[in-house]
Amino acid sequence: MMAPVEVENPDEAKSTAKTKVATGLESIAPLISTVEETPEPITTTIKGSIPAWISGNFLRNGPGKFEFGNTHYNHWFDGMAMLHQFKIQNGQVTYKSRFLQSDAYKKNSERDRIMMSEFGTLAMPDPCKNFFQRFLSRFEMIGPMDNANVSFVKYKGDYYVSTESNFMHKVNPENLETLEKVDWSKFIAVNGATAHPHYDPDGTTYNMGNSYGSKGALYNIIKVPPEKTERKDTLQGAKVLCSIVPANKSHPSYYHSFAMSENYVVFIEQPIKMDLLKIVTCKIRGKALNQGIYWDPKLETVFHLIDKRSGEVIPMKYHTKAISIFHQINAFEEDGFLMLDMCCSDGGQAISNYLIQNLRKSGEALDELYNTSDRTFPRRFVLPLNVTSDTPTNQNLNTRPSSKATCIKISVNKVFCQHEDLHGDDLYEYGGLEFPQINYSKFNTRPYRYFYGCGFRHMVGDSLLKMDLKDKTLKVWQQKGFYPSEPVFVPSPDATDEDAGVILSVILTPSQDKGTFLLVLDAKTFEELGRANVPVNMAYGFHGAFSASP
Repeated sequence: MMAPVEVENPDEAKSTAKTKVATGLESIAPLISTVEETPEPITTTIKGSIPAWISGNFLRNGPGKFEFGNTHYNHWFDGMAMLHQFKIQNGQVTYKSRFLQSDAYKKNSERDRIMMSEFGTLAMPDPCKNFFQRFLSRFEMIGPMDNANVSFVKYKGDYYVSTESNFMHKVNPENLETLEKVDWSKFIAVNGATAHPHYDPDGTTYNMGNSYGSKGALYNIIKVPPEKTERKDTLQGAKVLCSIVPANKSHPSYYHSFAMSENYVVFIEQPIKMDLLKIVTCKIRGKALNQGIYWDPKLETVFHLIDKRSGEVIPMKYHTKAISIFHQINAFEEDGFLMLDMCCSDGGQAISNYLIQNLRKSGEALDELYNTSDRTFPRRFVLPLNVTSDTPTNQNLNTRPSSKATCIKISVNKVFCQHEDLHGDDLYEYGGLEFPQINYSKFNTRPYRYFYGCGFRHMVGDSLLKMDLKDKTLKVWQQKGFYPSEPVFVPSPDATDEDAGVILSVILTPSQDKGTFLLVLDAKTFEELGRANVPVNMAYGFHGAFSASP
């Protein structure tokens, strides 16, 4: 096979040169510390005004408990899931939170010690067992984890909280009650699914999950029907649309999400790899599961396209250099190309940086952690869809005059792609962008103009950003000492403009006791409309959703 044609990418050189060094970062240890649940709704104090048309529950998920007794978790992703609800009605807001009643939470609470292993923490053998039982327990596999602390997702109209294992929990969004544990593997042959499904307008849901069997590891595209056939349905009718064989069956890629356009699912096989032998033997070696995940910068990143209707894997593979991706922004088809917009980093060490002892550092140690961490920036890859045997090699196939991205056919089934930046130089001032969100219900899989995210001049988000793709400009909400969560867009009733609506974000203040508030921004102007002050402390969370009142 021919080597990719070297086309200098000025965006990449510019990104490296303009990354700013941080000094004097504020300690965020209180944001990665155990907090109390608030199971009964409490009223909030409104400053400014909350638009009366917003009616529903703003739901958030993330870790909220990091130790049991004298045992403690090692990794941020391990903390026990805490569910949050901001009920917004008639310009008023109430707040409640509850710990997810997972098996992990209940067993750990019962014994007041960590009984179940998590991503970055190996549960030690029960001291109540005799020596022989403790010895034998080393040879057991780590069981699947049900601490669903990543996101709120929907299947067939019901809300679930999810992580990346085969277990989800159905929850009641009105009272945050844990209703039912649901096991993906009871319905289809997968050993887990992401916490970032995609939805077609009719409610059909797509996801991805790995399977590990006699054929080795496989990446599986999952399709879940939009409606129930019986009232108690959960994942009935789910099917594997297709399976993709990893480039290395014993070292498949880790992935947190995937992309979807109108006609295609796009799976990104990235150089964050899972050493299955190390993972399977982690307990006998006395290592946590995350010790089997590593970054291999020598590998290219591969984009696989799957036809959503037929399940056919497109033979053409689209390659780019080694990048890591946690979240996609959007993907859409236009003029024979698929535009793939993602938050990308040129390194793959992010997972190991989020050890709890790292995030609780202060002073120069915290500055060094941040300055040696990879920045994430929004980028677009342009994938030509109609490449045939007659398509010429070694020339840029991207004919879109407004785009700097390149895509060059270098062999029969390989196109090498280089990105274009979806931002101007001003984004370097804010440390890049992550937790991207769009007006999903109207513009997912379609050409769009705006996306929102958190700026990262710290290890967690410290600003809210609105990016305009028309001229690559941004709007910013930022206040010193305030740390916003992922921004969620809620469209206003009968909106015609893409950005007509509000942005909801939970703001945390590590230097103030109980200084939390729900922020409401005008999505068009990015000016503050109001805030609801909540007299509780919260830990920094991951993802959420807005559940509109019927």
